[in-house]
Amino acid sequence: MRRVPPEMFRFTTGDKAELYGAILRAFGAANERLETALGLDEVRTRLRTVGWLDAVHDDDLQEALRKLREWQLLDVVQNHAENYRTAEEYERRNLQYSLTRRGEAAFAGVEHALSVLASTGALQTAVLEAIADRLDELYVLLGDTASSDRRVFTTLQELEGHLEALLANTKAFNGELQRLLRAEGADLATFREVKAATVAYLQEFLVNLDQRGQTVATAVERVQQRGLSLLHERALRGAELPPAADGDPAPAWLERRRARWEGLRAWFRPADGSRPRVEQLHDVARRAIVTLLQVLDRITESRRRSSSAVQDFRELARWFAAAPGEDDMHRLWSAAFGLGPARHAHLAHPDAELVPSSGTWAQAPPVEVSALLRTSGRTERFTRTGKVRDTGGIKAARAERARKERAELEAAWDLLGTDGPVRLSGFGTLDHAVFERLLDLLGRALVVRPDGSGARRAVTSDGRVEIVLRPLPGGGRAVLRTPRGTLEGPDYLVEIRSPGSARQSAGRETG
Repeated sequence: MRRVPPEMFRFTTGDKAELYGAILRAFGAANERLETALGLDEVRTRLRTVGWLDAVHDDDLQEALRKLREWQLLDVVQNHAENYRTAEEYERRNLQYSLTRRGEAAFAGVEHALSVLASTGALQTAVLEAIADRLDELYVLLGDTASSDRRVFTTLQELEGHLEALLANTKAFNGELQRLLRAEGADLATFREVKAATVAYLQEFLVNLDQRGQTVATAVERVQQRGLSLLHERALRGAELPPAADGDPAPAWLERRRARWEGLRAWFRPADGSRPRVEQLHDVARRAIVTLLQVLDRITESRRRSSSAVQDFRELARWFAAAPGEDDMHRLWSAAFGLGPARHAHLAHPDAELVPSSGTWAQAPPVEVSALLRTSGRTERFTRTGKVRDTGGIKAARAERARKERAELEAAWDLLGTDGPVRLSGFGTLDHAVFERLLDLLGRALVVRPDGSGARRAVTSDGRVEIVLRPLPGGGRAVLRTPRGTLEGPDYLVEIRSPGSARQSAGRETG
């Protein structure tokens, strides 16, 4: 593993760290405009564009540039293409500074670190759908020999970009989620809102997550059937890599592609048959939902009751321990466990004539005190008994509806009863209610395993109707019509036996 040079990020420390960072941002902004070299005056101008508004003396700026050169973050060359009129102009415009490769890496590392600190991560189902779309597109491109290699390369780049976004957002969101699960704060209302919103977010993400993960796994397998070597070979041709001084860049490029593909497989269809990481993400989200709901319950309970009996007794014990003397302990005991207020003092006797106009309360007749007054502070009130509703009409209506439904059911069984095996297509046109009964019988029979003769037998839940379904020799199609539509399916030999049907009774009398 390659080590990071120790001087690479020294510009982030010290008294002039802000100036060093501003200079590197100035060179980064210049690179975005394809300006690779800046003179002293151009560096000063660029500093103002990146937000550095403090005055910088030439000596301080040159010293900062010298330090960055010492740390191999900047390089300096002489500009021989300019014409200089004075020695001062030569000193200011001759030297041109540019970012070295290490400087570009250091600037990119700091920018990435700042973006990670500012980001919160997200679980985006759109990324999963984009990955599946790019895989399907690669499958089509690899199957078409006339497709462009450049298109294969760009599609593969888009796929890897979506995968990197999935990994980065998932790791960031999981980190924030775990910190949220461990977070405790005084502002319970804010914590409750954040946790409730997170639960709703996770529940929405989990909808159809298994289906989306399986879709991506299937797409990965389809692309692999085309051949990964073919994919990487065509993508390499479409990448049009420039020549490098340190050797052929193709092997390293192909190795990165293979590593990215293995990462994709680890998430959706691992080669070793282990559990895909997308399923682990599903478990993490489920556990987080359960934990967050438990935390919400505790917060709600704590808001409903600020203290418990255990906490009250512990606090009272501390007061007893801190009491100066025994008399103070007795007073504390009386205050904590003394009788409650006399809530019954306002009650009057129901018969005012029995209450003497003079005398003490001990001589007065007793007044009944309700137990409800002690527990809730309210007295019982006795009023007229509520009128009992007459349910006779409701019972009669329900009985009539039950008889009507039973009559309709008997009529349906009577119409469907057969004297022997008949073809399903022979029923032709049926009333919709009768068709629903027939469909129920067919469904019961089709779910039963056939016996040795191939027949399927089933009965209704009350055991009164039996259906026997046999395959029709030669096959065929059956069409059943109802006022609401048409049903078409395989034809069968159907025998429906209803003990109380009029058709079978007539058959028995005829026999």
